[in-house]
Amino acid sequence: TAITCFTRGLDLRKGTEDVLCPANCPLWQFYVFGDGVYASLSSVCGAAIHSGVITNAGGAVRVKTLPGQENYPAVNANGIQSQVLSRWASSFSVTAGTKSTALEAVGRSVSTARPSTGKRPKKTLDKKAGNKDCKADIAFLIDGSYNIGQRRFNLQKNFVGKVAVMLGIGTDGPHVGVVQASEHPKIEFYLKNFTAAKEVLFAVKELGFRGGNSNTGKALKYTAQKFFSLENGARKGIPKIIVVFLDGWPSDDLEEAGIVAREFGVNVFIVSVAKPTTEELGMVQDIGFVDKAVCRNNGFFSYQMPTWFGTTKYVKPLVQKLCSHEQMLCSKTCYNSVNIGFLIDGSSSIGESNFLLVLEFVSNVAKAFEISDIGSKVAAVQFTYDQRPEFGFTDYTSKEKVLSAIRNISYMSGGTATGDAISFTTRNVFGPVKDGPNKNFLIVLTDGQSYDDVRGPAAAAQKAGITVFSVGIAWAPLDDLKDMASEPRESHTFFTREFTGLEQMVPDIIRGICKDFLDSKQ
Repeated sequence: TAITCFTRGLDLRKGTEDVLCPANCPLWQFYVFGDGVYASLSSVCGAAIHSGVITNAGGAVRVKTLPGQENYPAVNANGIQSQVLSRWASSFSVTAGTKSTALEAVGRSVSTARPSTGKRPKKTLDKKAGNKDCKADIAFLIDGSYNIGQRRFNLQKNFVGKVAVMLGIGTDGPHVGVVQASEHPKIEFYLKNFTAAKEVLFAVKELGFRGGNSNTGKALKYTAQKFFSLENGARKGIPKIIVVFLDGWPSDDLEEAGIVAREFGVNVFIVSVAKPTTEELGMVQDIGFVDKAVCRNNGFFSYQMPTWFGTTKYVKPLVQKLCSHEQMLCSKTCYNSVNIGFLIDGSSSIGESNFLLVLEFVSNVAKAFEISDIGSKVAAVQFTYDQRPEFGFTDYTSKEKVLSAIRNISYMSGGTATGDAISFTTRNVFGPVKDGPNKNFLIVLTDGQSYDDVRGPAAAAQKAGITVFSVGIAWAPLDDLKDMASEPRESHTFFTREFTGLEQMVPDIIRGICKDFLDSKQ
């Protein structure tokens, strides 16, 4: 059988099969796990080159299916670095085969099932790209507990496979991974591992049942914290989704896990199957577990199926939900959806060395946020009697450039007119972004009494939708600071006697911004 560069052991269905590998396969693209005995997840041709059975010129290979094993080692051989895998359900070995056909092996996809037509390559390209209208990074958190049992676990896998196929997985479409919840959570595969529905389907079919308690809360928290990193294939600006499959009820608490997921900007869906009966409710720790775990308790993020049998009709409605970007309310977090303006006192009483401490405070607050063209934005204005815009919200769209711009702010020196500066910033810095999607925050830093009124300009800023935090140092009057701050004033007013005390305020300011952001979304 002629196969492609990327056909894997689990794609072959016979116990022993003679295959023909094409020439000129790109070595760096191979996924190979093990040495001598390879996990069935491995590319057959990659394993054959790795073991020295063929070269990159291609050739005939005999593939023998073997049982799964623990600990596939990582070995570098013949230009291919195999990877470690702790456990997989099946394996294969490769030996030299007999070339019984004159079919030329070339470095392209060869199909023996049907002849190629002029239209076929275009269709393949579209398939690779996937459903571009459904951009989402999805973790399926499947139930692998004794609650569900082996038989229903297999039905669950079938359902997940159908959802994966209908989503239209592809390079430019949805990406998916799977985590199994049981006694301890296990990431089965990441977003980066597969970008085609067929690959995901095979990987899901190979999943083994783990058993144990249904510690869904533990698994949800773990997935929210560990799964969606850039190294593991998460994409910037794409909604992060966890679909939790739950047979019956969890044996631990979901509320804290739901909070953590929301903090990490993850949209949690709960698909509950076979809800607890009236008699069983007494065994459930918290009967409101679904509402506490989902992204929003608005009905959209919870999904119910009466049983694992006959679930095909539930596939399409779930896929439609997962592809509704505008409904993914938890993708927006305080870290990626705020505009923060810094109004920096540059008066003579501060002095050069203390001014550097002020800039360090500004940098440390800015550093906490995900600054980008589609994320959070930062601006800075320095004031004395006059105002000097240092940079606006649209001047720098990366964290590195913003931090560099903050470092390059030079000290003005002069008087203190804080009220005028607030009015200037409201009008000229926040004015252009007032209708944008981000929530607006102004942090006013000052070390003394203002020569003008601060109450009126601060009230106008707040009326324009800007939340004001006032940070006073040294001789700044507490009355002025409270007059400038948003309600409740106690949590928006900060004061330190020494400039060195600014550093300790950074976590509280960040926490305050996040609290206000979350409160505004309720």
